[in-house]
Amino acid sequence: MAIEVSLLTVFIAALITAITTGLGAFPLVFADRVSTRWLAVGAAMAGGLMFAASFSLITEGNSINGWRTLIGIASGLVLVVLSDRLMDHLDTPDIGELRGANARKAIMIVGVMTIHSFAEGVGVGVAYGGGEQLGVFITAAIAIHNIPEGLAIALVLVPRGVPVWQAAGWSIFSSLPQPLMAIPAYLAVSAFEPFLPIGLGLAAGAMIWMVFAEMMPDANRDLSASAVGIVVVLAFMGMSALQIMLPH
Repeated sequence: MAIEVSLLTVFIAALITAITTGLGAFPLVFADRVSTRWLAVGAAMAGGLMFAASFSLITEGNSINGWRTLIGIASGLVLVVLSDRLMDHLDTPDIGELRGANARKAIMIVGVMTIHSFAEGVGVGVAYGGGEQLGVFITAAIAIHNIPEGLAIALVLVPRGVPVWQAAGWSIFSSLPQPLMAIPAYLAVSAFEPFLPIGLGLAAGAMIWMVFAEMMPDANRDLSASAVGIVVVLAFMGMSALQIMLPH
């Protein structure tokens, strides 16, 4: 049965993709006790998931326009480095029970994943601009893809003392740009489409920096280099398998 495409249809579809991000936190309901080793494993898993997501974004961006994707990657790197240096000179606000370095890390990962969501929101809007069937298709793919991204956020927050329900809330918060950006992208497909590879590259550049500047140092603190490599590769494979199973 065909669905008539309207602004409400596009908004609800993008809102669903945002809400599914929160589902990624629920596997951690069973994490009763958190040790420093678990913190390191979580950082390595989050790094592998984010690195695989970045690889997917770059591949998608290159299929549209490789040079614009490169511009986006450079922009994402500049943006996240400047944000990191700015936070070094400002007092980091508390995030619930998190203080100091833990709060800073929480802000960084939620911020980076929020940047990532802008590109996904544009993707949903542009897809619906191409027709109802393509829009539903892309919405389903992004919704499923968002679950492990929510897990990546939760793997950083929950081991540091954030309750699972709050981690789910922060995961959903990081995806709120999706319904906000889907509407204008749908209304002005021709205006937004050229910027899509830039947005994809920007998100990828910020996430790759986050993986190597924040996640890997945490993982290496309490795990051997070999163990970190194993966890990262397995997480990368899991995310890549999900992307392979989702038709493009």
